[in-house]
Amino acid sequence: MKKIIQSFVWAVAGIAGLASCHKLDVPVESQLTPEVYPTTLAQFNSVMGPIYTRLRSDYAIGYFQVQSHSTDESVQPAYGGNWFDGGRFQQLHYHTWNKDNPLLQGMWGYTSDMVGISNQILYILNTAPEGQPKRQSIAEMKTMRAFAYFLMMDMFGNVPIDTAYGSTELKTNTPRADVFKFIESELKTAIPNLSAVGGSVMYGKPNRYVAFSLLAKMYLNAEVYSGTARWNDAIAACDSVINAGGGSLYAYEPRATYLQMFYPDNGPRNKEFIFVIPYDAATSNGYMFHARYDLNRNHGIRYLYSGSTPGTNVNPIMNLTSGNGLINNKPSGPRMTLPEYFANFDDPNDIRNRQWLSGKQFWPDGSPIRVATTKKGYDQFYTGSDGNAQFIYDLELSPSFSLRQNVLTFDCGNDEIAWNMGTRNIKFFPDASNKANRNQNNDVPILRYSDIILMKAEAILRGGSPTLGQTALSLLNSLRANRTTSPAWTAVTLNDIYAERARELAWECWRRNDAIRFGKYEDNWGLKTDKNTFKRIFPIPQNALQVNPKLVQNPGY
Repeated sequence: MKKIIQSFVWAVAGIAGLASCHKLDVPVESQLTPEVYPTTLAQFNSVMGPIYTRLRSDYAIGYFQVQSHSTDESVQPAYGGNWFDGGRFQQLHYHTWNKDNPLLQGMWGYTSDMVGISNQILYILNTAPEGQPKRQSIAEMKTMRAFAYFLMMDMFGNVPIDTAYGSTELKTNTPRADVFKFIESELKTAIPNLSAVGGSVMYGKPNRYVAFSLLAKMYLNAEVYSGTARWNDAIAACDSVINAGGGSLYAYEPRATYLQMFYPDNGPRNKEFIFVIPYDAATSNGYMFHARYDLNRNHGIRYLYSGSTPGTNVNPIMNLTSGNGLINNKPSGPRMTLPEYFANFDDPNDIRNRQWLSGKQFWPDGSPIRVATTKKGYDQFYTGSDGNAQFIYDLELSPSFSLRQNVLTFDCGNDEIAWNMGTRNIKFFPDASNKANRNQNNDVPILRYSDIILMKAEAILRGGSPTLGQTALSLLNSLRANRTTSPAWTAVTLNDIYAERARELAWECWRRNDAIRFGKYEDNWGLKTDKNTFKRIFPIPQNALQVNPKLVQNPGY
């Protein structure tokens, strides 16, 4: 399953090397000339490998952090100085970022690199012999470039458009509305030449339904991006996905297997996946280790994190019990959700509640997880004379979040109370199969069928015309019927959809996009009170301004 993307990467190094050569008048002595390579679809795939390598390189780490930590979905505080990292995560939470924030610099580089790689690959593809493989491959690369521009436009607003590989001409900012038009045009042009096949054949690659899904995202946010609402266009794009394969290509994952959709062994069998990033724990060019951030530090053995094992012990007391084979690799554990976000999970019959670790924690047999420390180790502010005395407690995750040690450095403290703060997410279930490192095999969906349903429902509720006999209410109830055993809803509001999107798409990098569209991005959550609307787009990073003096900083920065 994980070899699907890798299988067409092996020839990339040589092809990329040829492509990077600007002295095109040098005689070609290799047998890999444009006349003979690429000609088959497999050969075209080998040329296109670098774009998928770059896509998976930082999506589940840096991109997640920027999209999630800037909302009520997650927060990553410091613990006794650990994880402060110059205040980069603090700035995301408070909305006090500036053009020097390293995470934003990383995201500018991540997305602009994808644009540049796409341009380079298109340059190579354009020299190949004409035929269906070439047309499809060019359409795929234009879709990937459009996706990269979508991410840039969503984060940075007014960004330069550059489609020429090898050009040294510096480009100035293109107005966001014009970037929107460019992406729309590229996707619509690509669709006729994109594959209509799903499943393993196009897994991790853009077929035409990926393009329709991106158009749906574009049109749903059109009022934000361009100033003009496009609700009916959003509905039409969603219908193109709903009707894919005669309505059989994509479908809900039922309630009984919803959580397994995100397990380490997920893959093409999951019919909700429209566009996904395949991750392989053995591959170094792309990391997905949510468990490193999200598991509590005392959850190592419970979830067999990175080779942790209880050995010959049954339910050992953490930090105390020893035994043959016992290994306790501690996850880093700095990340949590905020109470405001967790409040959306208020239906006890909803399977999506089980993605969270909250309250008292237990071993699989139901006995409590116990942790040994000292009284001072449990509470660093303990003032008794017996601070070094042993203290054993039952592990319990509190929903609260407070800066007990230092408000200025965003620091919760460096004791058990601090590390046990916050509800934790295990939607992308810890990968017990990888005993060598912290990397995970869980593939990460970017676009899913349930998101299409939610987008269509929202577009209808905002004023679009219902189609296919579906209403906003019927669409929401069709989704919820596959997630909860609670009774169907009898009415639906936009706030209901916003809450449902939180439940359905937690940890899937859409919260910032949603919060801005719903007018919630300026709300208070956690310790954040900033209400400046210009923060809906990020500043163009300082390093980008230095490289390209033609760029103009976004308003407010």
